[in-house]
Amino acid sequence: MRAYLAHKFYSDGRNRNLVESIADSLEKEGIETFVMARDFEDWGKNEFSSSKLMELSFRQIEDCDFLIVEFSEKGVGLGIESGYAYAKDKPIFIIAKKDSEISLTLRGIANKIIFYNNPEEVGNKIKSELIDIGVAQK
Repeated sequence: MRAYLAHKFYSDGRNRNLVESIADSLEKEGIETFVMARDFEDWGKNEFSSSKLMELSFRQIEDCDFLIVEFSEKGVGLGIESGYAYAKDKPIFIIAKKDSEISLTLRGIANKIIFYNNPEEVGNKIKSELIDIGVAQK
């Protein structure tokens, strides 16, 4: 199983530890992750034009089994990636820190919204949801 992990991008990498913790948690559950900032942009070392960035993102979303959106912080790009995944009929999981506000539009297309206290618990929660919808086995 392969997930595209979308998150709010910061050029200074202020949420890098959070994203890496979530990705590690998912990978411990056997879920391979693709993270644009990590895998193509190398945390800001590689830059792409906006059109190339979206082309690469869309290609990766198509190649993934589902989308995970870390939505503790809102971002226009997160909505674009979510809308594209929805149009491609990919399952969408919204994850966010407890007490985060999730927009109505994302609520409308999400298969599941999962709140967490610690990023280390995300992998187990996502794996349980995948089992429930028949995408993964116990």
